[in-house]
Amino acid sequence: MSTRTIFTMLEEAAARYGDSTALIQPMGEGKNSTYSWNQYLRIVKEITCGLRSLGIERGDVVAIQSETRAEFYFVDMGIISNGSTAAAMYTIYPQGEAIKKLNACRAKLAFVENPKMLATLAASLSGAEPMDIRWVLMTGAVDGVMTLEDLRDCGRKAMAQDAQLFARIYLETKPDDTAIIYLTSGSTGEPKMGMVSHRSIVANVAAAPAVLPLGPQDTTIAFLPSAHITQRLVLELMPLAFGMVIYFSESLSKLPKEIQNLHPTFLLAPPRLWERMHTSVVTEMKKKPKVIQNLFQVGLGLALKANENKRADKSVPIWVSAPLALIDKLIFSKIREKLGGRITLAVSGSAPLGKDLANFFNAIGVNLIEGFGLTEGGVTHLNPVKKPIVGSIGKLLPTVQCKLMPDGEIALNGPTLFSGYYNDEKATAKVFADGWLLTGDIGSVDVEGYWYITGRKKEILVASNGKKIYPNRIEGMFKGQSLISQVVLVGDRRSFVTALFSLNQAAAETLGEPAEEVIQRAVKEVNRKVEPHEQIRKFKILPRELSIDHGEVTPTMKIRKTIVMDHFAAEINEMYAGKEEMN
Repeated sequence: MSTRTIFTMLEEAAARYGDSTALIQPMGEGKNSTYSWNQYLRIVKEITCGLRSLGIERGDVVAIQSETRAEFYFVDMGIISNGSTAAAMYTIYPQGEAIKKLNACRAKLAFVENPKMLATLAASLSGAEPMDIRWVLMTGAVDGVMTLEDLRDCGRKAMAQDAQLFARIYLETKPDDTAIIYLTSGSTGEPKMGMVSHRSIVANVAAAPAVLPLGPQDTTIAFLPSAHITQRLVLELMPLAFGMVIYFSESLSKLPKEIQNLHPTFLLAPPRLWERMHTSVVTEMKKKPKVIQNLFQVGLGLALKANENKRADKSVPIWVSAPLALIDKLIFSKIREKLGGRITLAVSGSAPLGKDLANFFNAIGVNLIEGFGLTEGGVTHLNPVKKPIVGSIGKLLPTVQCKLMPDGEIALNGPTLFSGYYNDEKATAKVFADGWLLTGDIGSVDVEGYWYITGRKKEILVASNGKKIYPNRIEGMFKGQSLISQVVLVGDRRSFVTALFSLNQAAAETLGEPAEEVIQRAVKEVNRKVEPHEQIRKFKILPRELSIDHGEVTPTMKIRKTIVMDHFAAEINEMYAGKEEMN
């Protein structure tokens, strides 16, 4: 059995890529701090030995309250290399919630990004029970609080006094030790804390090169929260296997310009970001002369036809390829330039991607594929880069096993599974059946091994006549509509289906007709594609977008439907007060 740990992978990456660039951290005013793989390794060793010199031992939990940045990678790897467990918090949560999680995971030390964040945490602590915890500032300084540089200095001194210190720490860290505690998204209930071992992560990272054709020549931009498995695994840990350069976004507001200037070759983003990019393109296109708008629409149709032929291993007829090449040069290439112009592979993860959305990006020449993963199982599925199928989550990664339970629920097995929920044996037992992890997703698989998700088991709507409705599938059909920001289907134990819509304000401002008429056409179009009992009979346009601040959306942009239905109960009740007919 392998004895490799996460630090082993970092050590191998440094040996392989040496002084090549690993991480680029913006410092403001156009300046960057650039770190090589060798520097990355040295900093991690210093942090590891610094933690040990403070009395942080193997098995202790150390928290991180920070946005995604180079220092996050350093402290995360330092914690893990010490044999300790890294528990990252979502910075977007109320600070009282962060304090609650710090207490729940019994953290002995917490890294905090900056003085402002520390002050907010301190204010939240004033009304809470005292905590026996030590603080370390990752950037900036506050009197009486240790900084990351102070900690690294402690590590350097400890190694100078004991040349074998790091070697002993490395040898005592075992593959089955818990490396990371993840907070689950909490989209269908209270967030739980999932424990993942070195062995599980090493197995998942080892599978990456077989499905992601990336290398040190590739560059990407990291902007997702590192508390989430998608960012942590795909953009922090998997690059250890192929040496890709990571640039850290300064903020979401700067992200579009950063993408344009950085020219990334790989881009990982959730569906919400792809939806916003699509809306931006469509909104801009409406401002163009009519002839350009018409060419754009013709080009999309031709591209869809060309892609259908390619997926079927058929040649693309000249009457499609010739005009498409011209439209690509005149229009699509200009759109790709706004995405940096060099993206060879784009992946959507953390939530279902609408078919229309995937088709749109593939049509304009951005190879957007979908994958699947979860806190409890790691990254398990990805579409083949050269032969993806729109609407599918792809094929299994090497070593991952997958089957359908009698009720259609997807179950997983293999070395990438998590160890269980922190201090919650009851919850852990509920997600396993004879050693197989129950994902909570209903799905199917075709004869070629492509997997599909129909919807979340907990979110299935059962109409009053007993018929089942899978809301995620229907909601996904609206993702190509630039006007629609969010959609929530309602209909559990009801005689018909209704929907709540929120609007994309940027798109709404360019409308030349009432928004309700546009939504009504979209609903009628979707209704033509679904069974009669699934059709939306009425809808309401909400006065605002669903938000994290109102508790309706998770940090990973998943909608908490139970809370939404509670907040908008009056609107829902009004839709069911009248006749069963679309308004």
